[in-house]
Amino acid sequence: MNQNFPIYTTANACQDCYKCVRHCHCKAIQIINARAAVIPELCVSCGECVKVCPAHAKKVRSDLSRAKYLLESGAKVYASIAPSYIGYFKGVGIAKLAGALKKLGFTGVSETALGAQLVSAQTAELLKKAGPGVYFSSACPAAVDYLRKYYPEWTSGILPVVSPVMAHCKMLKQTYGDDIETIFVGPCAAKKNEADRHPEVLSLAITFAALESWLKEAGIRLGEMEDAELVPTPAEEGRVYSVEGGMNDTLRDPSVDARLVAVSGLPNISRMIERVNLEKLKKSNTKIFVEMLACDGGCVNGPIMEQDGARIDVIMETASTSPARSSVGRDVPVDIKQYVYPEKIAPKVPDEAAIKKALESVGKFSIEDELNCGGCGYNSCREFAIAMLDGKAETSMCHTYLRQMSQKTSNALIRYIPVAVVIADKDLQVLECNRHFAELCGEDTLLAYDSCGNLNGAYLSSMIDFTDLFESILANGGEIEKFNQVSGEKILNISVFAINAGIVGCVIQDVTQNELKREQIAERAREVIRKNVLTVQKIARDLGEHMADTEILLKEVAGTYSDKGRENGAK
Repeated sequence: MNQNFPIYTTANACQDCYKCVRHCHCKAIQIINARAAVIPELCVSCGECVKVCPAHAKKVRSDLSRAKYLLESGAKVYASIAPSYIGYFKGVGIAKLAGALKKLGFTGVSETALGAQLVSAQTAELLKKAGPGVYFSSACPAAVDYLRKYYPEWTSGILPVVSPVMAHCKMLKQTYGDDIETIFVGPCAAKKNEADRHPEVLSLAITFAALESWLKEAGIRLGEMEDAELVPTPAEEGRVYSVEGGMNDTLRDPSVDARLVAVSGLPNISRMIERVNLEKLKKSNTKIFVEMLACDGGCVNGPIMEQDGARIDVIMETASTSPARSSVGRDVPVDIKQYVYPEKIAPKVPDEAAIKKALESVGKFSIEDELNCGGCGYNSCREFAIAMLDGKAETSMCHTYLRQMSQKTSNALIRYIPVAVVIADKDLQVLECNRHFAELCGEDTLLAYDSCGNLNGAYLSSMIDFTDLFESILANGGEIEKFNQVSGEKILNISVFAINAGIVGCVIQDVTQNELKREQIAERAREVIRKNVLTVQKIARDLGEHMADTEILLKEVAGTYSDKGRENGAK
């Protein structure tokens, strides 16, 4: 978990659903021990993974503690508010938002849209002087990084102008002094990259969500705020930059002799230029300017915005705050030139033997095995295999492979377990069973099993006489255990249990022989005991007879001695 990068994963919250991999156009996600991690070198911080993560494990770096520190340090801190605030703080005007920020301790509050107006004015001048060709806007840092990394050959077409927030911060520093600190507040994660690269211009970037948390912590209610003045002046047409095509609206002027095209979303940018012959295109007599934005629909659909950020009512409200005028001809009092250089990512291309081996590791031995289902998050099994070789993916990501392995494992367990096993559906039809179950049910059932290899579809009622246990489990769930149950000529131990809704399983152990042996042993024990009792009784009887004879003898002897004694006494 790299919390220094603008986007990171809370590992303990990740549910290994691979939705982030599926939606990441750059495939900048690495799966380690079934947990997703962002790969900074490949990521452009578009934030799409943050939006789609169902477990909210993907996070945008907060930077809130750093913002608080700047204000507490006594520095003069100015806020640059993105025009997409309309879609986040619904029903709250920019003046009230400025009042809340002033209460937090900001020295001044300004609109990023002022910088957008400068960017449009500079872009218009560059387009006027440009020859035929394809040119791209530089307003969206995520889109710019996408071209730099993944389509470096198109980088030369990016106009050498900074982004609106960088232009705005330069303007603020020129107006209020180089010693001021600037904090951008908006919906964007990529702005954090700009702050990290150019801290001398943009001190920090925080999201609307972080600001909302800050206001709540401070006990500030936006609806109760007094309006505050925006510095140095309120913005105008630059406010429409937050929606797709907004920048182009500020460039519409007869002097700008270029076709204006808007494209939003990295996949759409890719589709626009993928497999295009750039050299052939350069020979065209057409001049095209492409306003490109990483988020579908524009900044109003940024990573921390609500899913319906680009609703028509949000767009209309945004447009209502922005005068329908062009930025062409506006004065640009600050240097906002910035050249963009390619940073090509050289993907590792493994050889065919390695790819084949990786495919085989997930049970793909032929083209027919490659389902290309996309469950792993990759567009094809081959792409997934390459990702595994690159250390970005794990075999456990292949759902079909896991299902096959699970099926094989369960089949092996059912087949080789030394007791009868049967699984049935809600209609008490066999879904799965082993040969021991067929043996238990009799010769005819065993013959059918050996002929077909299974009893799938057969009704349990035709084979066993204790289906009432199955019906009870289907109705109530749980499990039932019955021991020494007589079924026909057999004695059975039966365990019936619920597997899931409408599926019930049963394990049956034939204990007939065990019980017979136990009865035989008991009978033998009873016989031994009976014989022992008879012996004891005989010994006791014989002993009694001997004692009686002895008693008589002793009495007779005693009597004899007594008579002789009397005779001797008389003499």
